[in-house]
Amino acid sequence: MSLILNLRGSRAVSAFRLEKLNSRLASIHASIRAIGADYWHFVETAQPLDARGDEVLKRLLQYGETAPEPSGRLLLVVPRPGTISPWSSKATDIARRCGLDAVRRIERGTAWFVSGEEGLEANRREILELLHDRMTEAVLDSLDQAEILFRHYQPRPLASVAVLGRGRAALEEANATLGLALVQDEIEYLLEHFRAIGRDPTDVELTMFAQANSEHCRHKIFNASWIIDGTARPETLFGMIKASHARNPQGTVVAYSDNAAVMEGRVASRFHPGPDRRYGYREELTHTLMKCETHNHPTAISPFAGAATGSGGEIRDEAATGRGAKPKAGLCGFSVSHLRIPGFEQPWETSPGKPGRIASALQIMLEGPIGAASFNNEFGRPNLAGYFRAFEMQMGGVARGYHKPIMLAGGVGNVSAAHARKDALPPGALLVHLGGPGMLIGMGGGAASSMDAGANVEALDFDSVQRGNAEVQRRAQEVIDRC
Repeated sequence: MSLILNLRGSRAVSAFRLEKLNSRLASIHASIRAIGADYWHFVETAQPLDARGDEVLKRLLQYGETAPEPSGRLLLVVPRPGTISPWSSKATDIARRCGLDAVRRIERGTAWFVSGEEGLEANRREILELLHDRMTEAVLDSLDQAEILFRHYQPRPLASVAVLGRGRAALEEANATLGLALVQDEIEYLLEHFRAIGRDPTDVELTMFAQANSEHCRHKIFNASWIIDGTARPETLFGMIKASHARNPQGTVVAYSDNAAVMEGRVASRFHPGPDRRYGYREELTHTLMKCETHNHPTAISPFAGAATGSGGEIRDEAATGRGAKPKAGLCGFSVSHLRIPGFEQPWETSPGKPGRIASALQIMLEGPIGAASFNNEFGRPNLAGYFRAFEMQMGGVARGYHKPIMLAGGVGNVSAAHARKDALPPGALLVHLGGPGMLIGMGGGAASSMDAGANVEALDFDSVQRGNAEVQRRAQEVIDRC
């Protein structure tokens, strides 16, 4: 039997953020206004806390500025039931280190107080979209409902696609409903394969196949054969790119074969524990690693989350290079169409024809750089460099530009020469999977980005955008560092 405590915390948003939110709410309905927002903490305990434990818990949860509780309709934004937020994992660890062994888990929600009941009921969906992320959060109508955060749920079973019974039609239907972006030769391959082995595929198998075969990173195009002016070229596009390095490989340790490239470094003093578990400086050959990638489709759909996870993915790739590396500094860049700043529109900034679900260039530049910098900061790596450009022009009566933006995430780090290359895994090796809750977030991102902008189902586009979890990624990095 567990107990749930509800404890009010500090003010959740600044006056500036509240004003910014209210300007967007006013565009939905003139009567709607966010009066204020407070943090509320929900604590699950195995037994009642004694006087000392109660005092320690309250002191831990008293941070920031408090304000008189506002009036209005309560909309309580909490982490999605069935998940554990990054804030929760950190706060629960701190509580236990402070001697609160009876605390099983602490979660935090944001209590928004909104006026304008009539406008709220008529425009509830649009308003809630401004207050929460439906992929990672839920909205409750009372504090008492927060007990749902501590319920336990059974995993959803696999679903099968009836290929043996319905044939191609079943795969075509799954292709549309799951947003797999499969082309006809891939559908034919899957049809022949599962008929040959005599069973139906699961939804998970088809989703994983779609991501592995997507054009998210253009591997099919890069490795395709080329015929130019009727003459077949001996190398692929990727082969042409690699040719420069093949001719001049000097100074390169790893290229085109791992998560990031490694260049020759020099002997440096590194501070880390030795075999005796004592920290100290050690002179060792240390190489430089570097990485750049794009995160265009997610940034087009959800600029903050898309850019944040672009940076997070690049950090992950640096850390996973060789047998473990150290990310050091990041960069981000954005190419977008004309900004069309309200009140500052320029004569050449005509209105483009872009899919409605894609964010505007101005939205991307207001939210994307903050998302990338936020993830870098929360992980513990500074974002030191970047670029921004806006370009668009009329060609043949069509507005050509970066309606689907270029979001570039990159960085540099270092790796010990002894760890720069991966070792082969022996048979029977134990694999450890590190990370936080996956949910159905980011699933289908590779396939979705392979489609023409606006061709996918809107809900699947939204689902395909990952959400950042810098806290868990930092912890995974600490495991790599420790090993």
